[in-house]
Amino acid sequence: MKEVEKNPLKSIEHWEDDLLERYPEKGAKKKEAFRNYQDSDRAATVSAFYKLNHQYQTYDFVTQKENEFLQFNKRKMSIWDAVDFLNTLVDDSDPDIELDQFQHLLQTSEAIRADGHEDWFVLTGFLHDLGKVLCLFGEPQWAVVGDTFPVGCQFSSQIVHPEYFSLNPDSTNPLYNTKFGIYKENCGLDQVKMSWGHDEYLYQILKPYLPKSALYMIRYHSFYAQHREGAYHHLLNAEDHENFQWVKKFNPYDLYSKAPVPPDSKALRPYYEDLVAKYLPDTLHF
Repeated sequence: MKEVEKNPLKSIEHWEDDLLERYPEKGAKKKEAFRNYQDSDRAATVSAFYKLNHQYQTYDFVTQKENEFLQFNKRKMSIWDAVDFLNTLVDDSDPDIELDQFQHLLQTSEAIRADGHEDWFVLTGFLHDLGKVLCLFGEPQWAVVGDTFPVGCQFSSQIVHPEYFSLNPDSTNPLYNTKFGIYKENCGLDQVKMSWGHDEYLYQILKPYLPKSALYMIRYHSFYAQHREGAYHHLLNAEDHENFQWVKKFNPYDLYSKAPVPPDSKALRPYYEDLVAKYLPDTLHF
């Protein structure tokens, strides 16, 4: 693949702001209360992001990235090392630079905990974005964040900015450009390759340790074309339909707006240290 402009987004947090605009929750504060980007500037940036994402996220690209990253030989570290590692992603263009990654993760998990959910659900909220360490291994943001979708079959018009799929060579490949492509009806999502990003990467790392419901939330929380639009029912099996109820339950927390007063990370850290230790080993291979 030829060299391309790698990061049209100003920061990963820039991407999360766009999620709040595109998928607002009932009663959520307006985006202007949290960020001060000019709409026209962000719209152009997000459009540029998806142009790259949709052009280059091919079946072969995903296969290449799986072969590269699912050997888990980039770095051995604890969850806490990964959180500290992610803190370096916040750059000078982000107006919320004072909010470190630990506090950002806590906003999701503390909202889940406040609603009385099980501890593994709380842990899932705390962990779900840690796959973004891919950016720190040299991956461009269009191969880390963004709405995810199946590759190896026809791209749905329900995916954001579908017009850019005309640039993707898979869209004219008769092996991949039909409704089912290389898959069979109701084959199950475990048989389907998804566009490459932080969701699939973290799922593969945590697969031995968390309940299936938690793993579905991690693996498919960015698959908006399905959990919001139902565009890929034809690929889901009964297990997928059952577990997607958890993905839908998680979605409002994933879009949880940044609070004006960040969580007290120092006071909360002992609770999360115990929670992480309950489910995960001391170190993981990334």
